[in-house]
Amino acid sequence: MLENNRLRIGIDLGGSKIEGVILHGETEVLLRRRVATPAGDYAATLAAVVALVAELEQAAGAQGLPLGLGHPGSLSPASGLIRNANSTCLNRRPLQQDLQALLGRELRMANDANCLALSEIFDGAATCAQTVFAAILGTGVGGGIVVDGHALIGANAIAGEWGHNSLPWPRPEWDEVPGPACWCGRHGCIETWLSGGGLARDHLQSGGQALSGAQIVAAAEAGESAAQATLARYEDRLARALAQLINLLDPQLIVLGGGLSHVQRLYKYVPALWDEWIFSDRVVTRLLPAQHGDSSGVLGAARLWPLPAIGA
Repeated sequence: MLENNRLRIGIDLGGSKIEGVILHGETEVLLRRRVATPAGDYAATLAAVVALVAELEQAAGAQGLPLGLGHPGSLSPASGLIRNANSTCLNRRPLQQDLQALLGRELRMANDANCLALSEIFDGAATCAQTVFAAILGTGVGGGIVVDGHALIGANAIAGEWGHNSLPWPRPEWDEVPGPACWCGRHGCIETWLSGGGLARDHLQSGGQALSGAQIVAAAEAGESAAQATLARYEDRLARALAQLINLLDPQLIVLGGGLSHVQRLYKYVPALWDEWIFSDRVVTRLLPAQHGDSSGVLGAARLWPLPAIGA
């Protein structure tokens, strides 16, 4: 028999999908639901989250469960508003306050990459690592840092936000200078190259067809030369971006989440490339996919609420 005080809800608010789970105890996923994220519509996004929570609780036969949410961007310590989210309709909005008012309960929130990192530290690919960088390669590109089991937030609450740094060691022969315009107002951000949209744009502008990231990967696996060249450029750019990160943080492990983390060839080719830019005579940092795939972050969100002690 399930005890309601052992249930928690996690919500992962992504750029293309919103995922929700009900977690029983520490590891048992009772229910999982996904809905599309309403593009560019803040009010509709709030409504979608509220409806998803209601659906999960109705299916579980429980109400008012502890609720954690992973979100893109960061929460400004100065204003309490969301900032730096690639889902730009969230920016400058009181997301936490608005959702708490609609749901009638306290909501705990954290950056989605921090949720990914905490999930993988708990029972995923990073259980034995002391220092972990978690990178999300999806609609946007984000990052989270966990040291000794604790997420590093930083003095300005932006620790790990690597996606809006410039792509390092740019290659003029690949038209990387100044780079694509980014929604943040700059050019050549890592996100413009390593997001799913960045991969698709590069393929199209390099003479390929208008394809999604998944279609580009499938075409490369089928031997299509233009798609293979696009993935080779992507791997080179990811290697440079992660090499810069390793030079700064020197993590034991880098774990990838998001839709592009499913591209298995990344784990072979990127570590073979990054040595060129890493300021060390040897590199022991490992690159691994999130063990829980693109559902890892939602588990970390659920665990933003600790379980009560047994019998409490």
